[in-house]
Amino acid sequence: MPSPYRALFAASGSKGFSAAGFLGRIPVSMMGIGVITMISQLTGRYGLAGALSATVALSAAVAGPQVSRLVDQYGQRRALRPATLISLTAAALLLCAAHYGWPDWVLFVACVGIGCVPSVGAMIRARWAALYRGTPQLHTAYSFESVVDEVCFIFGPIISIGLSTAWFPEAGPLLAACFLAVGVFWLTAQRATEPEPHPRERKGGGSAMRAPGLQVLVATFVATGAIFGAVDVVTVAFADEQGHKAAASIVLAVYAAGSCVAGMVFGLLHFAGAPERRWLLGVCAMAVSMIPLLLVGNLPFLAVALFVAGLSIAPTMITTMSLIEEHVPRAQLTEGMTWVSTGLTAGVALGSSAGGWVIDAAGARAGYGVPAVAGAVAVAVGFLGFRRLKRPAPGRGGSVEQHSERKERHVA
Repeated sequence: MPSPYRALFAASGSKGFSAAGFLGRIPVSMMGIGVITMISQLTGRYGLAGALSATVALSAAVAGPQVSRLVDQYGQRRALRPATLISLTAAALLLCAAHYGWPDWVLFVACVGIGCVPSVGAMIRARWAALYRGTPQLHTAYSFESVVDEVCFIFGPIISIGLSTAWFPEAGPLLAACFLAVGVFWLTAQRATEPEPHPRERKGGGSAMRAPGLQVLVATFVATGAIFGAVDVVTVAFADEQGHKAAASIVLAVYAAGSCVAGMVFGLLHFAGAPERRWLLGVCAMAVSMIPLLLVGNLPFLAVALFVAGLSIAPTMITTMSLIEEHVPRAQLTEGMTWVSTGLTAGVALGSSAGGWVIDAAGARAGYGVPAVAGAVAVAVGFLGFRRLKRPAPGRGGSVEQHSERKERHVA
């Protein structure tokens, strides 16, 4: 790795929690697409597959911030282990229900339980923030984590779709559950790097979502998540129409690879100026990159278009994490990060569900209209809320220095 990334791991315990976080995050990229592949393999119903994937995402959108709020108050170990056990039990129910052909309502109940899965990415970023808060290394750490996210999304769908199509339909979600169990319990066993909890009195509580800037970020990322969810389900269906369903994993991996490359480069750069402007530019780039998907006619062209589209993802996410630190109290940092993930997962739910319905009604190519519309909505929300992002609330943590000292800013 380039020296700025290598230097991150000089801190004691950083290698251990980063490795555990990698394992704990792979299920995020495996479970949704694994459910889609499993259900479409067993029933041929893309509408049901998309709805179940959407249920997982919506459940995570509701439960995730509550779990992270408990993490901020009581610590990662005490909050994550019970939540993970609930998710694993629900995953076992889903696999049994799908395998034995139980009623659809059982599948939906199981998917609601799976949504209790903790936001492992937020937990790892909180550990980096505890190590490097107030230094330029935090920007590099966030960039590294975005690269790890994309590596998960490169290999996760390949593993999940590949196993479900080549071995047995339930193989992808089953392995995702195993990764989750190992990753979370390994992470929570590492107490030395666990951030200190911040117990709150009843009168002093309140959700991190009260911050106006965070509201803008979350609302925008609902639309952004719809892009991701729709691209996933539509790409699987498009590859199926082309007679190469297993190739969907490769095409989606190329999408993540574009983001991975951009994130790695972005982490080596230092920027001056307002981060919210870079954030809005990234949102616009993601929206524009959806337009070529409407013209796809074959899998190679789709792969190229998705690689280009992926180049805007990681830089936008990295900048978002820095903005969260400017708009959310330090004692609510994990919750704030999870709210953005919640916006993404809620959007994934909407996008995958809408994509599935459009596929069933008009075919896979028409389905790419869903991410194009979602991109336009993201841009509109970003512009409407831009002024809120220019006014961080007083007393926020900040990534490196106070908002008024932007001329010397070293993080995105």
